[in-house]
Amino acid sequence: MPADEQSPTPTPTAPELPVGTVHLNHTVVYAKDRRLSAEFLATILGLTVDAPFGPFLPVDLGNGVTLDYYEQRDEPVQSQHYAFLVPDDAFDGMIARLEAVGVTYYADPSHTEPGRINRLFGGRGAYFDDPSGHNMEIMTRPYART
Repeated sequence: MPADEQSPTPTPTAPELPVGTVHLNHTVVYAKDRRLSAEFLATILGLTVDAPFGPFLPVDLGNGVTLDYYEQRDEPVQSQHYAFLVPDDAFDGMIARLEAVGVTYYADPSHTEPGRINRLFGGRGAYFDDPSGHNMEIMTRPYART
């Protein structure tokens, strides 16, 4: 290489995705209080809250997806549903953390069976509200789709 040319500075790159696949990278979760909601979910799932990224407070799910909490103060937060496939051996700890912070969990998405879990598709699952009113779900087996 001639002396007046410099080698290019390497640019960080994202991991290569398999050809023809689409992966969710992040989604914004609106919250009344982004820190409260992000820390609540991270605590229940046994995760950590990352450093703020602009107006967002990310929770890394460990599979390449982040939930980017965004504070929405001027209008009500529209409730959404978020379902998390969790390891079977971590499920009991998550239920215990919900109980420890006084959050009721339910066997069903309509919240009519308090303090119970479901056993759908050979796994275990539960629903609970986060501080902004989102309907969160933890499940140990994915739903069978036909």
